[in-house]
Amino acid sequence: MNGALTDEILTGLPGVTEWQLVCGGGQAALLVTGPPAAARPSSGPGRDDARAAGRAVKAGDAAVLGTDLAVLPALMRQLDETALLTVARVLDRTRLFRDGGRPCTDEILETLAVAPRHAWIVRRWLRTLTAENRLHLDAATGRHHSLAVPDRRGHARALRELDGACAGLGYPASMTRFFRAAAERLPLLLQDRTSLQEVLFPDGETGTAQGNYRDSVPSRWANHAAAALIAGESRRRTGPAPLRVLEAGAGVGGTTGAVLEALGDTPVDYLFTDVSPFFLRAARDVFGDRPGLRHALFDIQADPLEQGLEPGSQDVVLAANVLHNARHAGRCLAALRELMAPGGLLVLVESCREHYQALTSMYLLMSPEPGEQEWFTDLRAGQDRVFLTAGEWARQLDAAGFDPLPVLPHEGHPLAAAGQRVIAGRVRSHGARPDPGRVRAALADRLPPAPPFPRIHAVDGIIRPTDPTGELC
Repeated sequence: MNGALTDEILTGLPGVTEWQLVCGGGQAALLVTGPPAAARPSSGPGRDDARAAGRAVKAGDAAVLGTDLAVLPALMRQLDETALLTVARVLDRTRLFRDGGRPCTDEILETLAVAPRHAWIVRRWLRTLTAENRLHLDAATGRHHSLAVPDRRGHARALRELDGACAGLGYPASMTRFFRAAAERLPLLLQDRTSLQEVLFPDGETGTAQGNYRDSVPSRWANHAAAALIAGESRRRTGPAPLRVLEAGAGVGGTTGAVLEALGDTPVDYLFTDVSPFFLRAARDVFGDRPGLRHALFDIQADPLEQGLEPGSQDVVLAANVLHNARHAGRCLAALRELMAPGGLLVLVESCREHYQALTSMYLLMSPEPGEQEWFTDLRAGQDRVFLTAGEWARQLDAAGFDPLPVLPHEGHPLAAAGQRVIAGRVRSHGARPDPGRVRAALADRLPPAPPFPRIHAVDGIIRPTDPTGELC
């Protein structure tokens, strides 16, 4: 693709002052932006959105009423500590660090026989242990040494004590079993000799995943806060038309249940989507034939219009614990915005901090697919990380054409440290963007016959990766 779309071809497109060519999802995309708005309204939500945010906080707090939030940081640290011990044990079993060994990263990957798609996780282990002062890196040579090896009994005790920590965080017993099973199979998981899906969905059961995305205290708070924001949209509307809601990547429906409950008898056209038929079948079993609830396959990486969705067809788009999987967050947000009606509401639920426990479990679900040539091509390019911070998400929303709402819970809230945040934005009505149709027509005149056309999305701003190669196709 990059061989056809040169700087010379892309310069001077109608109304375009800056462009970015990005990859991912099997098709290149061209983000185009025009001159900066002469005067953008002052930042901050309007009065109605500020009130809606306040109601959302109250709904989240009510959902965790009776929970001692003050103890949650210590419980999360206990999970993290167990993961650190597990990682150190796996590394120690390579014997590379014994007797003063100083292996480089490639030697560690080779000895562990790590599948190439999971190599980023081991690199993340090494950085994390170094940051925690349990491993040392010689910056001059790139070699690691002085691994702090946990006592076998201490590690076994930490695994046993997961029950109490998980219970305090609201996880069911199946989640504890999942963490232990993942830790025990970690070398095999890294080698792709077994899959985490088999551990997370034993015999096709979704209860463990629901414990993570629905029942834990941080998830319960975020789900009900997000649900309150969406229910508030029905109060802003006039007329009998149903509220049109698209839930992208709904998965096990951990957020769906809270949203449907908050909507109550509100007339709604609710499209529950996921990339996997497995989750659609599970959703039909859980939510039945609720009026207005539909199900469809939808891939956030692909062009929504080519998947049967219409521009301006949604009043609300909800994406809970899914958009961090987008190979390019800005492109994905721009595509979702095009599906939304003027003034529509986008609601994300995202983890905005790294939990070490994920390094020994859920991160294995986030690696590139086997044989996939590209991974993240946005600001995360070359950084071996998945999650964006709350501030990064707010900037992404702004660049894609949304007016960001307050991130919830706010920084002073006891649950903010848990990292599970509700990030919302309203479709911006001001600003002049290039006309994608005119841009496409201009490209057709400049390119050879039957070119592999990219998707074209007009945005308000472009956020480039730190690694400049991240944007190349």
